[in-house]
Amino acid sequence: MPTPSLASLPIRRLTLRDLAACADLSEDRGWPREEHKWSFLLTAGKGYGVDAPDGGLVSACVVTEYGPQEHPGLAAIGMVLVAERHARQGVGRRLMRHVISAMGTTPLTLHATPYGRPLYEELGFKVTGGAEMVRGHFTADVPQPTVVTRAATAEDLTAILRLDEEVFGADRTHIVTRLPAFADQLRVAEEGGKIIGYAAAWPNMDTHVVGPLIARDTRVAQALIASLAAHTDRPLRTDIDVRHSELLTWVKERGLASVGFNAVMSYGINELPGDWSRRFAPVTVAAG
Repeated sequence: MPTPSLASLPIRRLTLRDLAACADLSEDRGWPREEHKWSFLLTAGKGYGVDAPDGGLVSACVVTEYGPQEHPGLAAIGMVLVAERHARQGVGRRLMRHVISAMGTTPLTLHATPYGRPLYEELGFKVTGGAEMVRGHFTADVPQPTVVTRAATAEDLTAILRLDEEVFGADRTHIVTRLPAFADQLRVAEEGGKIIGYAAAWPNMDTHVVGPLIARDTRVAQALIASLAAHTDRPLRTDIDVRHSELLTWVKERGLASVGFNAVMSYGINELPGDWSRRFAPVTVAAG
């Protein structure tokens, strides 16, 4: 029986039953398996993939929608991967076109590596920003920042959700409410009994990824990072909006080093909604 062409293979929705296949695909491309992150994204978002005739996945990606379920105000595309043996044959382009079509008029965003950026530009995405990935063991200051931080409690959830939507510019209830189970730490900063920032640290291989990181200002963001670092022995990793140069300088002075840059790209929208001045880092670049 002849092998079907890649162009004829159907694109289908992925579920948690595809978790191992998604992790295998990551590993095939030299990425960590990241099963914890894949599980989070496949439950909070929509996975799309193409099955390989010889088993596994030819390609996959995840779309995370924000705002009203019937009419999302924004959707983030991430984890766009094509198996090495099927690379450079147009399958990634076909999957992306399928997703763009499926999302209709919903504005789209993604974080693009230098390798992926030409394809996204060809499809009509525009660069609207950037993020710098930093990683390393955080060295704390003495004395500690004066901002009050503490572990978040269930009673904080309403205030966190309100702050998050105000800063992100769209409802992320389905993401934020999953953070207590997904992350090893969820901490808030407060002043006068009011929450002025929050951040999570979630496990990814041998690191703790800091994200989301939302704060009133740089000083509050610094305090949240320091408080997360004080409760882990793992290296920290995070993706900081390049416009927050003061925070980037600060973390580099305390042990984190630059390991890469991603272009923030958008489709159908000139800039991301919300207040970038208080949005320091995403949950993960795969979810915007």
